[in-house]
Amino acid sequence: MARTTKVLVVDDSAFAVASITRQLEAAPDIKVIGTARNGREAVEKAKALAPDVITMDVVMPEMDGLGALEHIMAERPTAVLMLSALTRENAQSTIRALELGAVDFLLKSPAVLSGNNGSVLAEKIRAVVRASLRPAKPTTVKAERRDEKTPEPRPRPSVDRVVIIGTSTGGPRALMQLVPGLPADFPAGVLVVQHMPAMFTRSLAERLDEASQLRVAEAAEGDAITSGKVLIAPGDYHMTVGEAGKIALDQGPRVHGVRPAVDVTMRSVAEAYGPAVTGVVLTGMGSDGTEGAGRIKAAGGTVIAESESTCAIYGMPQSVVKAGYADRSLPLPEIAAELVLACGGN
Repeated sequence: MARTTKVLVVDDSAFAVASITRQLEAAPDIKVIGTARNGREAVEKAKALAPDVITMDVVMPEMDGLGALEHIMAERPTAVLMLSALTRENAQSTIRALELGAVDFLLKSPAVLSGNNGSVLAEKIRAVVRASLRPAKPTTVKAERRDEKTPEPRPRPSVDRVVIIGTSTGGPRALMQLVPGLPADFPAGVLVVQHMPAMFTRSLAERLDEASQLRVAEAAEGDAITSGKVLIAPGDYHMTVGEAGKIALDQGPRVHGVRPAVDVTMRSVAEAYGPAVTGVVLTGMGSDGTEGAGRIKAAGGTVIAESESTCAIYGMPQSVVKAGYADRSLPLPEIAAELVLACGGN
């Protein structure tokens, strides 16, 4: 008999609580063991009820979702699924929540609250409960970091080397460790594909830019791939490399059910840069990035997979390793230094 996942539902909206509870209780392997109307109640009930998963609203009275998350991860680390409305402010808060230790998030859309998306909420719960929880290590952004950055690089038609990083569940937190670990003189252009909706990718780029020595931005049509700059695929757009090393964006069919997809970008980069490509596959569910890693290998490039020891979800990297495409499988803290060596840095 399958183990029952115990869920605590936290939201200040009675309608949202009722809707979420109704959907989860319809799943035979999920049981709602309690509800809370604000962050303070959430912290108390997390300790008293010991849930397997907590669904956490971002904006609440008395104590918001971020405050509750910090307390819970410090006192009784629990798998947390953030529920966020599609606003710029909520996107920024959600990125911060993922950095603090939340496993994943789900847009609090009418379709999700009504249950019209079928079992999407239950599937998220099943994925989140399988995640490996890591001690929270929030990135401290130094006020002087911005002044330490090198000037915006002048666009060039090509670069000597390109790094393409693909990730999904657990990715924002992994990226907050990897990208700030790259030096200001990193001798390659960097592309990132993170499974994430529009608006959230921009907030992720802004947060990474604050924390990193490299320039980080959400990619736009026609952007040049330049050494020392990180471009993140915008939500709902596939990212490819067009003529003269310029970024091209499109809303073609979803691949593996997602857009942007890692495979799409990896295929394009492998074709454009061949052996000058290093592909990196980080934490995430599914197999996106496996076919792309194979293309990179076939073109003479190098592939690094995050090892299971540091993954929130060892799905995408495991698929790459099982396919035989990974040159190296490394824990997250070692990948930045490996990229410097792979790209000819010191």
